[in-house]
Amino acid sequence: MNEQATNNLQGKNVVIGITGGIAAYKTADLSRRLMELGADVRVVMTTAATEFVTPLTFQALCGHPVFFDNSDDSATSGMKHIELARWADAIIVAPASANTIAKLAHGRADNLLTTLCLASEAIKCFAPAMNRVMWDDLSTQANCRTLVEKQWHQFGPASGSQACGETGEGRMVEVSEMLCSLQQCFSSGDLSGVNVVVTAGPTYEAIDPVRYISNRSSGRMGYEIARASQQAGAKVTLISGPTHLTPPERTGLIRVESAEEMKQVVLDNLTHCDVYISTAAVSDYRVEQVATHKIKKTEDKLTLQLTRNDDIVSMVANNTIASHGSVSHGGANHVVRPYVVGFAAETENVIDNARDKLARKNLDMIVANDVSNSSTDEATPAIGFNSDYNALHVLWNDGQTTSERHFDVARKAQLATQLISLIAEQYKVSQSHAKDTA
Repeated sequence: MNEQATNNLQGKNVVIGITGGIAAYKTADLSRRLMELGADVRVVMTTAATEFVTPLTFQALCGHPVFFDNSDDSATSGMKHIELARWADAIIVAPASANTIAKLAHGRADNLLTTLCLASEAIKCFAPAMNRVMWDDLSTQANCRTLVEKQWHQFGPASGSQACGETGEGRMVEVSEMLCSLQQCFSSGDLSGVNVVVTAGPTYEAIDPVRYISNRSSGRMGYEIARASQQAGAKVTLISGPTHLTPPERTGLIRVESAEEMKQVVLDNLTHCDVYISTAAVSDYRVEQVATHKIKKTEDKLTLQLTRNDDIVSMVANNTIASHGSVSHGGANHVVRPYVVGFAAETENVIDNARDKLARKNLDMIVANDVSNSSTDEATPAIGFNSDYNALHVLWNDGQTTSERHFDVARKAQLATQLISLIAEQYKVSQSHAKDTA
């Protein structure tokens, strides 16, 4: 595997679940390799697993305390299974014993690992490892089929010599094969061959050379959407306002500062754009006359005259770019309107305001989120600006009607993957409709 070229595990949160089996020694290498690929790793062990490899081994490799039943470590006892389930982008149970496979297949949750799996919406994978006779047993085969039907990804097993001295199928697959398979789980191909332009972050509107007007957007959601689009096979251009975030690898990143700069860069990148996703929190207004020198503090009050910025997403959606400057590579008249997705960060009447914007701005889809949540409850994390979590309400035009879907509170990386899947689905529907009416 050419890991450098195909790596899409960078920045992913991966939980490794270890059950009782001699193959647990291979999982130490798996955790190390995942970290080398940029994943953040946490380890959960069953009681039986701790009899084969010590938790200290994985703590030393991953740099984090290990989670296991009856642990009295304050560093792990505070993170309940729901928090860990919500944190994970993927859970891989390796080795997966016949006993644990049976529990997972039938929804039993009698230890930390099985409870975590039942409570998580993350990608779930399992790598069976057991004696060849246990593997061939009809119950084991039926349990594996049940897990696959529940959208679990099965890795292996492989054939070869076993710790019991026998030879046959039942060995846990090699770490390199597990890594390849896990990467494929993050690559849906839903947007293969599609050109996606994503805007992200805030804009800075200058007052004078040292001051500006901005907003609280961190850019996290936009960056995660760019990453999810890329993992779905799209060619991605990310147009970003000022942030401190690291962009996804192999993404065409263009940095801007003001709303006017963002508008010009967006217009210059629409020539071959198929899907336009506007997650940026673009300033609605800018200072009409920017001071050439620092404004001195001489008066008790300061009045600034503001003027409205152009609504970029509305311009794109209504195909009114020709009157707002040229577009590179052929001119504005050659630009075909892309599938347009807007965002609405609201503090009240979230759905009603989003529905209004969907119609008023002629969008294909709008993603609304409530940024007023400042919860400090551990079980209900704060969402929206400057948070790793969010909750989304999506509305889109479906022929003559408006359809809706709600995504519950989850990490922005998980929501981005779910949202891109929905966008890809509706983009394909729109393309089909366009062909039918051509």
